[in-house]
Amino acid sequence: MRILVVEDDHALSEVVVEGLTDAGMAVDAAHSGLTAAEKIDLTDYDVVVLDRDLPGLHGDVLCQMITDRERRPMVLMLTAAGEPGDRVSGLILGADDYLAKPFHFPELILRVRALARRKPAARPRILRVAGIELDPLRRTARRDGRDLGLTLKEFAVLEALLRASPGFLSAESLLDGVWDENADRFTNTVTVTVGRLRRKLGEPPVITTAVGVGYRIG
Repeated sequence: MRILVVEDDHALSEVVVEGLTDAGMAVDAAHSGLTAAEKIDLTDYDVVVLDRDLPGLHGDVLCQMITDRERRPMVLMLTAAGEPGDRVSGLILGADDYLAKPFHFPELILRVRALARRKPAARPRILRVAGIELDPLRRTARRDGRDLGLTLKEFAVLEALLRASPGFLSAESLLDGVWDENADRFTNTVTVTVGRLRRKLGEPPVITTAVGVGYRIG
């Protein structure tokens, strides 16, 4: 799950990014509307957590730009303007959800996950392939009833492979979807993580590798 946090308060941005990352999401940050617009043009985000009062390009304008896109992320407005009229105007602009500051962090995580599930073309919440059952909301992953004990990145890679099944995902696609923009694209981090995931999934093997194509599960 790839998230963009757009917040001009650097301290708050760091807190939100860290909290969502700890919840197993790949999170990027932008501190102005213009920077956010550039990132959205380059990356297929699932959810944008959007502050309303932004420098450079106001959050309202950015929200309208996002909702006008053919393929767009879901938008959660996160702002100090929390009166009912503010919520209504934000939703009229095309925001998919609205959360006022100060907020309860577990609620933010649940709302972000709920929006990601609502994104067009999203698959059912519980993913099942080859005896594997993964529940992104409860953060559980089992194979034939056995808990897999996955790390956050292993869980995210498995989720991405299950959502793509029976198709292949390239290492570059996994890097883009599971790691953030600061990931070193010239390391073997994807290979290493997939290797650990294979061992935890056990026998018989369910992850196939095609040289020059990527990974497939099923």
